[in-house]
Parts: sequence; structure tokens; C-alpha cells
Amino acid sequence: MGTPSQTKAVKNYRKRLRKRGLARFEVLGLDRDREMIRVLARKLAESTPEAEKMRASVRQGISEKPAGKVSILEVLRSWPLTDLNLTRPFEEGRKIDL
Repeated sequence: MGTPSQTKAVKNYRKRLRKRGLARFEVLGLDRDREMIRVLARKLAESTPEAEKMRASVRQGISEKPAGKVSILEVLRSWPLTDLNLTRPFEEGRKIDL
């Protein structure tokens, strides 16, 4: 990492962060989202009502199941039944010689 004094400085810095309830972590994302993720992380690190609203909004946005994990039964249950046409046209049938 570097010299022993640099290692000690980083260790002390991370210790101070932990005391404040913060943690360092690494995430992977698109390069174009870098600044947005940084700003979001800074805002979420604050203890403000705005941060709580943002936290709730993000949780709600990511709490849904992925589209590939939904069963056919769940899809059918969520289908609005008002637009179903369940009537069938009446047909006389065909004549058969026996």
C-alpha cells in the first residue's frame, strides 16, 4: 500500500469513519453513472429527512422482483379481468353422414 505512516493514516481514517457510522465500499456501475452514485452516496450519508425520503424511494425502486422471477400464476392473478372477452360465437356445427 505504501509506507508504514500512510498505512497507519488510512487505518485511523477508516476507524474515524466507523465511529461516525460510515463504511467504505466499492461498487461496479456504468461510467456515466459515476457522479450520480457519488452524489447519492453523499446525500444518503447525511442524517436528514431528505436522506430518509431518498432512502425510502430507492428501497421502493429496487424492492420489486426481477421480471424473470415471476411465476405464471402471479402474472395471471395480476391480469385485469375487465378487458377479457369470455363470450364465444355460436356455430351450428357441421352435418356428418354416419
